[in-house]
Amino acid sequence: MMGSSRRVVPAPARALASCLSALFERDVEIVERLNDAQRRLYDANERLWSGLSRDTFGVIYDGSAVAGVSQVAALMADACRAGGSEINAAAVSVLQETHWAIRSGFHAYQAAGEERRQLAFEVGELSRQLTDALCAVGWSAGEARNADVHELARAGG
Repeated sequence: MMGSSRRVVPAPARALASCLSALFERDVEIVERLNDAQRRLYDANERLWSGLSRDTFGVIYDGSAVAGVSQVAALMADACRAGGSEINAAAVSVLQETHWAIRSGFHAYQAAGEERRQLAFEVGELSRQLTDALCAVGWSAGEARNADVHELARAGG
């Protein structure tokens, strides 16, 4: 809120604002973890799909080479060129690694999402308490809800 540094900010409100400020910083960290997990999921899915897509299988079976094909596609192409129709052990290993990358990324995303959900509950509760504390010393509900918690945490009494 503009001008909140000129308003009386009681010590309990500063303490609540400080807690909220820290929770907002924690939220930034959680969002970074969510983004990282999402990137890992996307990358693993791209590795998997680029090795299993129809276009790639066409490339494998007609013997053409395409720059940037996935490791899965390259291993399958090697197996096909060698006369084998079964996926070789190296391709299976790459598929297993991709499976675990997807599983790990999904679990990391799910855990961070749950942590963020719990954090949102804490933020909501502390925000209500902060609004009540500020309203008790004459702030309007709108002023209290729109106040900058970082600024309030630094405010003098």
